[in-house]
Amino acid sequence: MSAAAPGAIPTGSRRAVFFDRDGVLNETTVREGTPHPPARPEELRIARGAPDALRALRGAGFFLVVVTNQPDVARGTQRRDIVEAINARLRAALPFDAIYVCYHDDRDACSCRKPQPGLLLQAAAEHAIDLPKSFMIGDRWRDIEAGRRAGCLTIRLEQPYARADPESAPDYQTRSLPDAASWILARCAPAGGIP
Repeated sequence: MSAAAPGAIPTGSRRAVFFDRDGVLNETTVREGTPHPPARPEELRIARGAPDALRALRGAGFFLVVVTNQPDVARGTQRRDIVEAINARLRAALPFDAIYVCYHDDRDACSCRKPQPGLLLQAAAEHAIDLPKSFMIGDRWRDIEAGRRAGCLTIRLEQPYARADPESAPDYQTRSLPDAASWILARCAPAGGIP
């Protein structure tokens, strides 16, 4: 499938759930109030309830996509091959279908670093995803804003390190990924559509 024109929102027939990685699918290490992703594959800890939540969503027919900012690569404090190894371990542990990574920092002014919706738009174009019938789950305002800009319904997982942004209010807020999955499933019509 050809890529969508810049700024265009692709349309398709597949419903998806987009997930931020750190703080949503895996645990973060919080130091001095700031969360940090795993530094190497051995540090990866899957978030409680994530496997069951993803299996339930996949069982309902959702295409599952991870969209993650990894700016430490641009900052020179992490290597891309290590991030890819962490992602490979995550893929082995959880039943998602695709992963999209932005390796840039804010100064790069790219279209893929959340809150820009570039990763979601790319996934939609490549996998025929219907964004208005899809969901974005994240723990930070950047995730919620990226989902909103892409046309998805949004869910914020409350974390003590992440401030809420009234300008990027989610459609739903919860403390657990299983509850987020239940909210999504409750919105599915019997025929499998989103009302």
